[in-house]
Amino acid sequence: MAKQDTAQEHDSDLGIGGDIAPTPLDPGKAEAWLTDLSKAAAAQDLARLGEFLARGGPDVARLGAVLDLSTYLNTQMLQHPEWLDALFDAPARERIAQRIGELRDMEVAEQGETALMATIRLIKREVSLLIALRDLFGAASVKETTEDLSQLAEAAVATALRFCLIAAHKSGKIVLPDPADPEAGCSLFVLGMGKLGARELNYSSDVDLIVFFDPEQSVAADPSESVDTFSRIVRRLVRIVGERTADGYVFRTDLRLRPDPGAMPLAISTDAAMSYYEGSGRNWERAAMIKACTIAGDRAAGEAFLQELTPFVWRKYLDFAAIADIQAMKTRIDRHRGFDDIAVGGHNVKLGRGGIREVEFFVQAQQLIAGGRAPQLRSRRTDAALHELAEGSWITADTARDLLEDYWFLRRIEHCIQMVADEQSHTLPEDEEGLERIARLAGFAGREAFAEALLSHLRRVDRHYTSLFNDGRERDAGEGEEAVSKRLLSSEDDPDALARLKELGFARPEDVARIVRGWGFGRYRSTRSETARERLASGLPMLLSAFSNAKDPDGAIAAFDTFLAGLPAGIQFFSLIASNPRILDLLALIITSAPALRETIAARPHVFDALLDPAFFDEVPESAMMEKRLASFLSEANGYEDILARLRIFASEQRFLVGARLLSGVVDVGEAGPAFSNIANVVLNATLNAVGDAFAEKHGRVPGARMALLGMGRLGNCELTAGSDVDLILLYDHDPDVEESDGDKPLATGLYFARLTQRLIAALTVQMREGILYEVDFRLRPSGNMGPLATRIDSFRRYQATDAWTWERMALTRSRPIAGDPQFRDEVGHTICEILGEARDEATTSRDVADMRARLDRDKPPKGPLDLKLIPGGLIDLEFLAQWALLTGRADSDLVGSPTVSVLAASDLAAVDADGAPVDLPGAMRTYTSVIQILRLGPTGVERIEDLPPGLADRLTRALGLEEPGEVAPLLAKTAARVRHAFNTLLPASGEGDTAPADAATAAQGG
Repeated sequence: MAKQDTAQEHDSDLGIGGDIAPTPLDPGKAEAWLTDLSKAAAAQDLARLGEFLARGGPDVARLGAVLDLSTYLNTQMLQHPEWLDALFDAPARERIAQRIGELRDMEVAEQGETALMATIRLIKREVSLLIALRDLFGAASVKETTEDLSQLAEAAVATALRFCLIAAHKSGKIVLPDPADPEAGCSLFVLGMGKLGARELNYSSDVDLIVFFDPEQSVAADPSESVDTFSRIVRRLVRIVGERTADGYVFRTDLRLRPDPGAMPLAISTDAAMSYYEGSGRNWERAAMIKACTIAGDRAAGEAFLQELTPFVWRKYLDFAAIADIQAMKTRIDRHRGFDDIAVGGHNVKLGRGGIREVEFFVQAQQLIAGGRAPQLRSRRTDAALHELAEGSWITADTARDLLEDYWFLRRIEHCIQMVADEQSHTLPEDEEGLERIARLAGFAGREAFAEALLSHLRRVDRHYTSLFNDGRERDAGEGEEAVSKRLLSSEDDPDALARLKELGFARPEDVARIVRGWGFGRYRSTRSETARERLASGLPMLLSAFSNAKDPDGAIAAFDTFLAGLPAGIQFFSLIASNPRILDLLALIITSAPALRETIAARPHVFDALLDPAFFDEVPESAMMEKRLASFLSEANGYEDILARLRIFASEQRFLVGARLLSGVVDVGEAGPAFSNIANVVLNATLNAVGDAFAEKHGRVPGARMALLGMGRLGNCELTAGSDVDLILLYDHDPDVEESDGDKPLATGLYFARLTQRLIAALTVQMREGILYEVDFRLRPSGNMGPLATRIDSFRRYQATDAWTWERMALTRSRPIAGDPQFRDEVGHTICEILGEARDEATTSRDVADMRARLDRDKPPKGPLDLKLIPGGLIDLEFLAQWALLTGRADSDLVGSPTVSVLAASDLAAVDADGAPVDLPGAMRTYTSVIQILRLGPTGVERIEDLPPGLADRLTRALGLEEPGEVAPLLAKTAARVRHAFNTLLPASGEGDTAPADAATAAQGG
C-alpha cells in the first residue's frame, strides 16, 4: 500500500491520523471537490476548516482523494463540513466514542418519533463518515472499524427500543417495572446476530436481529396479547431504525433469522423458541447462534435464554454431521450465485470462493464440532475463535495466522466496496475503472498491485477451506474413482469397480462388492437414511483404501461390515470418516484387531470423538488436566441424570483414547496402567461429589461428616487395564455426638452412609444410554459381604487390628485413597501405613502367603499360556512377592499403593532361577504388564497367541521387542518358569497357612 513520504505525514491537525494515502482517479476532479468543500465551509463560517483546506498538505490531499473516489463520503462531507471542523476540537477516535455515547444515553422520554429519527440518523451519518476516514487513512485497524460500527448499531437499536417501550407504556399496552430505565425487566430482548453479535459489523451492513420475550415475566398489560403487543413494538423499532427518510436511514434491519420466519411473529416467546430449536432447529441455525448476543432490552432475560439454548448450539459430542451441513450450505451458495472460481473483476469477496464466508465457515464448523466439549472455542468473534483453535491444536498456528490476515484484508476490501456508494455489496466491479477505484481507496498504487494481493489472499483461504472440508476441489480421490466407488453401492458386478477392488489388493473382490452393495441397500440401521448413505458414499474411496492396507483386506471389510451391523446410526460416523481421512488407518486397526474398542465404538460411536481432539491425542491423561476438563464439561450439566451421562461420556472417551493410543503404539505399555487409573481417580471423585450432593437434597448431611473412597487392587496400585472393574471401600467419620443427618428426611448415621454407598454403586453401574461407568466390587471391605457397605474409620482400625486375615492385609498393600475429603484421605492413608507397620510374626505371614498361592494353584488352574494372572510364575506370584515384601519390611511403607513393578524394584529380594542365576522380577513384571494391557484390548477368552487377531498379535510382538508372534509364548513360558522358581525359593509352601478361600485370595488381587 502507498505510504506518505513527507516529513509531515504524522503532523496532521485534522485529528484523523494514519499513514495510508489513497490517490484519486482524477487529480483535477479531486482539486475541484476540495474547492467545493472550501465553499461549503465558508457558507457555514467554518474558518478553521477553510484555513486548513487552503493550507494544503498530505491530509488535504487524502481528503481530495476520498472526495473523488467515494460518492457517498463526498456527499456527507459537502453536506456537513461541520463534522470535519469538529475534529479540530477532538480527534476522530474521541469524536466517534463521544457521539456513540450521546446516542446510547439519549433522553427519549419527551421526544417525538420524527425528531428522534432525525437525530439518530444524523449521528449515524457523522460517525460513519469518521469511521470511514479512519479506516481509509489507516488510522484504525479493520478490527477497530468493525467494533465501532457494531457499537454504533447497538446504541441505535437500544435507543430506538427504549423509545418504543416508553411509548407503549404511556399508551397502557405494557407496564414497565421502571419507566426511568425502560429496558430493565421489560421481558423483551433483542439478539444481535451475525457480524453485529460478534462486534464485527461491516460498513454498509444490514443488522440481523431476533426479538424474543419471556412469557413468565411479560410486562404486557394483557398477557394473552403479549405476542401482538410486543410484535407491534418490534415493527415500530424496525421502522425507526430502518426506514429511509430525508435524513437517510440508520441501519437496514433483517429479522429473517428468527425461527420459521414465514410463520412466526416478529416477537417470539422464549417458550415457543425453545420448542422450535429443540424440535426443528437446523445446523445453520446452530451456526448462527454462535454469534448471538443480547444488544438491547431485558439483558438478564436475554442471557438466561442464551444459556438455556446452550445444549442446542453446543452438543455434548463432537458433531461431524455439522461440518457436512455447513459445507452443503456453502455449496448451495456457490451454485446459486455461480461462484466457480477465484477471480478479481466481479468476484464476491464475501460469498465467492476463497472469500470471507469461507473463513467464517472454516471457524464455525470446528466450533460446532468441538465447542460442546471445549468451551474456550465458543467465541463470537472470528479472530478470537481462530486464536483458540490454534491454542487447542485444532489448527496450526500458521493456519490461524494466515486466515486472520486473509480475513482482515478481505474485510477491508469489503468496506472499500461499500464506501463507494453506501451499497450493501460485496462484489468487486468488473470494469477497469471500477477496480482502479477500489484499489486506490484501499491504498494501493493501482489495480495490478491490488489484484496480486487479492488473489494471494483468496487462494490461501481456498487452500485452507478445501483442506478442512475435503469438498472435492482438490481431493486425492478423483471424480472417476469416486464414481467407481459409488457404483459399488448400487451394483456388485460393475467391471470397473471390481477391477478397482482387485487393484487395491482385495483377494475376493466379488465378495467385497457384495458386502458394499448391502450398505447401499440400507439393510443396517446405520445406512438406512439417505443422508447416511450419501455421507458413506463420499468417504467410501478413502475407506476402501484404508482397509486395503490391512494384513487381511477382505477380513477387514468383513469386520467392518459386522461393525456397521451393530452401529445404531450412521450419519455422524460417516461424516466423521469423510471429514478426517487420517483416522481411517487407526479405525481399520481397531476394527480388525481390538474387538473391545470396536464394540465400544459400535455401542457409543461418539467415543471416537476423543481421538479427533488434537489436545487430547498428544498427551497421556494426568489428573490435574482431566479434572479441569471434566469440571468444564460438567458445568453445563442439566441436573443429576445429565451429570451421570456426562461422566460416562467423559470416562468412555478417555478410556477409549488410552486404549486406541496403546494399540497404535503411541502410548508405551508402561504408561497405560497409570493413565487408566488417573481416569478412574478423577471420574470416581466427581461421581462421589455428585452422589453426595444429590443425596443431601433429600436427607441433608451428617454434621462433621468426612468421606474417603479407598481404591483397592489394580486401581489401588495404578495398574488398571482397559477391561478392569474397580475395587472400592468407602470409609467415613463424623462428629462424635451426631446420631442422624440434618435433612428433611433424616437418617441414622450408619444407615446414611450405607444408603449413600448404595447410591454411589447405582450411579456407577446403572445402565444408561451412554453405558455404565465402571463395574464395581465392594467385597474387600471389612467382613466382606457380611459387613456394612460403608465403614467408619474407627471400626476399620479395630477390624484390621483384631480380625483381619493375612490376605486382607495383603490387599491393603494395594490400596490408595482416591476420592473424598482431601484431609480425610490423608488420614486414611496414614492409618493404612500404621496398620501395615504393626509388628506381625514374619514366619506366619510368609507361610500364609505361600499357602494361599499353593491353594490357588490347586483350585484355580490357568486356562492357557496367556492366562498370565493364574499361570505358575505369573502375575499373582509377582504381586504376592511385592505384598509380602511390604508386610515384612523388605519394602518401605511409602510404597503402599505403588505399582507392583515399583515395589519389586525397591525390594531386597534375592531371587534366583533353577540355575542359580538372578531373576529380574521387575523386568518380568514389565513383560507381563505389556501382555496384559494389550490383551485386554482384544477378544475375551483368548488364551493362546495363535488365537489373537493378527493386528493385536503384531502389536504384542512389538511391545515385547520380538520379531515374530511365534516368539511370544516361549518368552512367557521361560519368564514364568524363572519367576516360579524364585517364588518357591523365597516362599516355600507348608500347607498350614491362612485358610482364606481361593476366591477371596483372587479377589484380593483386584481387576
